[in-house]
Amino acid sequence: MSSALDSINRDFANSPQDLIKWALSQGERPICTTNFRPFEAVILHMVTQARPDIPIIWMDSGYNTEATYQFADALIQRLNLNMVSFIPKRTRAHREALEGPMPSIDDPRHTAFTQEVKIEPFERALREMQPDIWFTALRAEDTPERAKMQPASRNSDGLLKIAPLLHWSAKDMHYYLEAHDLPNNFDYFDPTKVEDKRECGLHLQH
Repeated sequence: MSSALDSINRDFANSPQDLIKWALSQGERPICTTNFRPFEAVILHMVTQARPDIPIIWMDSGYNTEATYQFADALIQRLNLNMVSFIPKRTRAHREALEGPMPSIDDPRHTAFTQEVKIEPFERALREMQPDIWFTALRAEDTPERAKMQPASRNSDGLLKIAPLLHWSAKDMHYYLEAHDLPNNFDYFDPTKVEDKRECGLHLQH
């Protein structure tokens, strides 16, 4: 399988739409995750063009900006997304009443915070949805860790992970949005990462 994926990565590295079409032929239970961050409309438009009813999985931490929630609702309606949201087992209000505001990334409690608001909801999504294909909007320029990844890979439990936009630049993303008259959202905040070039751990674990 490794050599087969090597061939796919070589042939489709710069052809996201072809990679998406190939991936959809490899299984029956695809999902696409999103956090409605900048440029997310690109992956959501691409995958729904290929499969309109694909489940779109959102791990809503409860810490998104107002603009992000507004953007999410607008894009859900615009693309008629088949949304499936997974939220932490405690609401933000419940957690903060007991433990106070979100811990800083230097706080020893931040790892547990990330586990609660992002990792656990995602792992619950995997258990409940049982996907065999996972589309993600990862891009190599996001973090040093992502620069080492491949557009198509399999994680430890056999899930086919597809990052069609891995080698696209922000300029590529911008041009796609313009070409398809899609909205964007720059008022975005991820409480598990805080810093732009920092990994939250989800894609390192899965």
